[in-house]
Amino acid sequence: MPSRRVGLLGGTFDPPHSAHLVVAVEVREALGLDEVRLVVANDPWQKSALRRVTPAGTRLRLARSAVGDVPGLSVSDVEVRHGGPSYTARTLRSLHRSEPGTEWFLILGADAAARIDTWHDADDLLDLCTLVVVDRPGTPLRLPLPSGSPSPERVAVTPLDISSTDLRRRARTGRSVRFLVPDAVAGMIAAEGLYLRD
Repeated sequence: MPSRRVGLLGGTFDPPHSAHLVVAVEVREALGLDEVRLVVANDPWQKSALRRVTPAGTRLRLARSAVGDVPGLSVSDVEVRHGGPSYTARTLRSLHRSEPGTEWFLILGADAAARIDTWHDADDLLDLCTLVVVDRPGTPLRLPLPSGSPSPERVAVTPLDISSTDLRRRARTGRSVRFLVPDAVAGMIAAEGLYLRD
């Protein structure tokens, strides 16, 4: 029997925002997880090909500021330490080796889950974790999963329509991000002049 049940909420976190934290807390409570870790991508290859991504070290500091001392939440630098493009299957294999006996829950929004077949080594993912899809109550879910795959856990979370793209635009144009991100993140964005250019 696994000793711990740990959720993984991966992302670019450029910047992390209040909706990320709501998802992490509500999934942890709904599934009775011991912990949810925000896993900061080193090189989110599906995004970095399209736009400039803030350096991983800065995004890691932002995520740690966002989580602060929220019980049951933490930030993982596993993908930053690996370097190079971030592949979820590789991350999960590494975690299985370093933390044997832990049961892993991969937390995805419905939009990301709908594209899971485009991920590196996507066919291995379901052997490495339980898939958790967060969405609005009653939303139809169509996932490109192999036939016979276990059904994902579904957790309806409080809908908060916050976008990191919009937050970067707000910061660049001098509009407030207050209440959309934790105060510590807003403070870092202002103090370091983050997102002032594309």
